[in-house]
Amino acid sequence: MIYLKHFSFPDVEEEYSFIMAEKRTCYDSFYPFQVISKHNLRMIDFEPVTILYGGNGSGKTTVLNVIAEKLNLKRDTLYNRTNFFEDYTNMCGFETETSIPKSSRIITSDDVFDFMLNIRNINDGINLKREDLFQEYLDNKYSGFKMKSLDDYEQLKKVNMSRSKTQSKYVRNNLMDNVREHSNGESAFIYFSDKIEENGLYLLDEPENSLSPEKQQELLRFLEDSVRFFGCQLIISTHSPFILSMKYAKIYDMDEETVDIKKWTELTNIRTYYDFFKKHEKEFL
Repeated sequence: MIYLKHFSFPDVEEEYSFIMAEKRTCYDSFYPFQVISKHNLRMIDFEPVTILYGGNGSGKTTVLNVIAEKLNLKRDTLYNRTNFFEDYTNMCGFETETSIPKSSRIITSDDVFDFMLNIRNINDGINLKREDLFQEYLDNKYSGFKMKSLDDYEQLKKVNMSRSKTQSKYVRNNLMDNVREHSNGESAFIYFSDKIEENGLYLLDEPENSLSPEKQQELLRFLEDSVRFFGCQLIISTHSPFILSMKYAKIYDMDEETVDIKKWTELTNIRTYYDFFKKHEKEFL
C-alpha cells in the first residue's frame, strides 16, 4: 500500500536565499537547513517499503523528522526541533496516493527507551507503595482507633480490614500488581507490535536499537507481514543488515555524496559484513 507518494526538499539555492535573508545573527546553526541538501536530495519517491541507509550524521533521521513534521504525524517523545524547523518544512512539499490514515505515526528509539523506563518507574512506585502499606497495616491493626464522626469512616474501613485480613492480603487488596518487565529487546518488540496497526503510514527511526540479531529478524518478519497483509506503508532509517534485507524495499544510500538508490547487497556496510564473514568462513565449519 502507498499513502505517501513523493516528498520534496528545498535545494541548495532555496536554502541559501533563506539563510541570507535571515536577520537574526545569534544562531550558530540553521538546522535542519544544509543537512539534507548536502547530499543533493531533492525528492524521495516512495514504495510500500522505503529505507534510508547511512551512518551517523548522514541525515536519515532528519529526513524522517521533517516528513513527520510536515505530515503532522503522531509521536510520543520530543525531538531536536530548532527555531528553523517550521521555516524548513514550509519549503517542503509532498504528494499522496490516498489520504494519510489517522493511525500513522513516527516511532523513534527514544519512544522505545521511554516506554521501558516508564514500566520501570511504575514498578518502582508500586514497590515503594508496598513498603508503605506494610507499615500502614501494622499501624492500623494495633491502633486504639475510635470512630468519632463520619469523617473517620474511611479510616475505620482500613482498621477493620487490617484486623480481619493477613498482611499480604491487605497489601494485595490495596495495591495494583507490578507491570511485567521484559528484556530490553522484548520490550522494544512489544512496543512496535502495539503501535503499528493495520492500514497506516509508519516512519521508523533505527528500529533495530535494543534488539538482538534474533529479535531483529523477528521484527523483520513482523514488518514484512504488516506491509504484505495489513495495508501498511513503511519508511525506515537503518543500517541493520537484517532490516536492509527486507523484501522489495527501495533503499536510498545517504552515505553517498549524491544520494543514490542501491540494492542492499551493494551497500558499504553490508559488504563489510560479507567480507568479514568470508574471511572467517572456515572457522564456522
